[in-house]
Parts: sequence; structure tokens; C-alpha cells
Amino acid sequence: MNLERNIREVGLVSKRILHIIPTLDRFGAEKQLTLLATALDREEFDVHVCAFRSGGPFLDALKAAGVPVEILNCRTASPVVFRELKRQISRVKPDIVQTWRTDANLWGRLAASACGVKRIIACEPYLDPRRTYFRSMIDRRLASRTSKIVVNSPVVKEFLTRKQIPAELIELIPGGVLPAESPCPRLEILDELGLPPDVKLIGMAAALEPQKRINDAIWAADLLKVMRDDVHLLVLGDGPMRDRLLRFREAVRIEDRVHFLGQRDDALRFMPHFDLYWSTSAYESQSNGVLEAMAASVPVLATDIPGSRGLVSHEETGWIIPTYGSDFRRRRSEFARQSQLVLDDAALLKNRGEAARRKAEEQFSIERMVESWTRLYREMLG
Repeated sequence: MNLERNIREVGLVSKRILHIIPTLDRFGAEKQLTLLATALDREEFDVHVCAFRSGGPFLDALKAAGVPVEILNCRTASPVVFRELKRQISRVKPDIVQTWRTDANLWGRLAASACGVKRIIACEPYLDPRRTYFRSMIDRRLASRTSKIVVNSPVVKEFLTRKQIPAELIELIPGGVLPAESPCPRLEILDELGLPPDVKLIGMAAALEPQKRINDAIWAADLLKVMRDDVHLLVLGDGPMRDRLLRFREAVRIEDRVHFLGQRDDALRFMPHFDLYWSTSAYESQSNGVLEAMAASVPVLATDIPGSRGLVSHEETGWIIPTYGSDFRRRRSEFARQSQLVLDDAALLKNRGEAARRKAEEQFSIERMVESWTRLYREMLG
């Protein structure tokens, strides 16, 4: 045991990093964890993953890459999570504990600190303006036990500093996006969906949650239907709002133009065939869906929120749509109006899509993300 510790201290074996996250479901933080864990240099870093609630679609990708994964299945009270995480940390003996998402940032940091881990990273990939005063107070207390708090967008950094998190603790590392897959024939996708060959496809890939404002997209699709008869909206993703959105779609009577495709393992297969990509979010830090659309050379229409402005360059890689405050009708009509203006201009769509792909490759590549994380790990490990 002493020999192993001495060898590790002089750097002759890889340094062990334990990632802690609630689940491995198909959401943004889970995807970024998987991209990072599978791309890090294994000779330098021994990567482990612990999901304390449940597994999910990313479990297979991690295992296929040889990353050890432990699923704790803690579905009961939070003290049970704390106890089981302490056991896991004591067993793995990591040099760095890295936590993802709100619950893991709480219980993972507490457990790591209780186990005497000296290097703790908390990932804050989301902007949540609903965060309570009590939770913000807890986060400020936990900051004293944290080596770095990593955010993926300047807007999240600004948000945390307003919540009195010390700026020197916060590190900005944008997320990465995989290059677009070689597209299958468009007709194959259309045939699978039962759509005619001359349609225009608008895509969305998002968790069906209130802040994503998918209902705005349904309204905008209904307005587009009045203007033209060839546009179909494809919504990739699932979430707690699904049943409500389906009922809303029925009430608007647009089942023939808005298609909820659910959670898809092959979402990237659809992406290159979208003529446009919509992001109607009320707030966002860094959208994986927007990044994936850009990487697939698809121009993006997005609401004018800080997270989207950091990705979409207005009239260069897509278009930014004003939010108009609480005037939802105007926002919805603007999505429809701008889409109508550009959908028949193939040259313009191609130009904006190619610019989007270049920006994704230059600023949000997996290689660039991994380099940034590797630099941070090395600095922390001395």
C-alpha cells in the first residue's frame, strides 16, 4: 500500500479522477461528462464515474471506452446518498473528485470533504434564476471546500459572482461538440417519418422542461402553417412536460406538422437534415442542441438570451430573436416570420450553416475542451 502511494506521489502512475453525477440520462451535463471521460489521456488520468441515482443511455458509451462506472441506485433520503458516496470515495481513493449538476455538487462535495479529498471540482453547467436564497447560501459555504468551480459560459460565471461566489474560484471551460456524423440519405429520414420528399424540416433537441418554451415553438409552427404547407417541426427529447405539450399540440390542431420523436440514441443522424434549428429557451447557459446543429452546418434561430448570444452570431451563423419580455405572441410570430424569410433561400441557409460549422470546429471542439481540462488538472495536481 505504501509502495503504491509513493509511486503515485512521484507521478509514475496516472492520477485518479472520480466524477460524481446523479444519473447518466441523456442530458447536457451527462453528455459533457461522457465526452470528457472517454477522451482524456488514460496514461495520465485514471477516470472513474459514479452515478448515485441511476444509470442511463451514456452508461454503455462509458463502459465501451473502458471507464469504470458505479451505479449506487440511491433513490431514498439524501443522507443515504451522502453515506454511499463516502463509501465509494473511500474505495476509489481519488486524487480529484469532480461533481456535476446541483445534487451532486451538494452531496458529492460534502462526501469528498468528509473523506479528506483535497482537490474538489464542482461543475455548474446551468443557469437557473430560480435558485433559492437558502441554496445560494449553501453554495457559498461549500465554495470554501472547493478547489475550482467550472462553468461552461460567461453568463453562468456572472450569475455565480452575483451570488457572492468568489471570482477567483471560477474557471470557464466551454463544452465540446462531436463533429457531425456522415449523414444518411435525407429520403431515408423522410421515409421513416412518413413525410413527402419536398418538405422543409425545422429541428429542436431539448429536454421537455418549462424553461425550454417548447409551447412557443408549437405556436410558431402553427403560424408557419398559415403561410406555407411544407414545414414540419421535429422535436427530439423527453421530459416532464411531454404529456402537457402533446395536449397543447392537439388543442392547436397541428399534430400533422409537429412531431415529438422522443429520446433518440440516433439524434445526430437527424441533425444534418434540418433546414433550420430552433432554440426557444427562456434561459440557457450553453445548449448542446445548438452546438450539435452548428456542427452539422445547420443555421440556428434562438431567443435573445445570454447563453444563446455566446453561440449564435446574429446574421452570421444564424439569427437571434428578441424575447419581447412577456409578449409571447410577438416572440412566436417573430420565429415564424424569420423562418419564412429564409427557408426558400438555399444559398443563404448554406452560407449561414457553413459559418456555424466553422465556429463550432474552431471554438467548441472536443480537443479544445480536453486540453482545457487537462491543463486545469495538471495545475491542481502540481
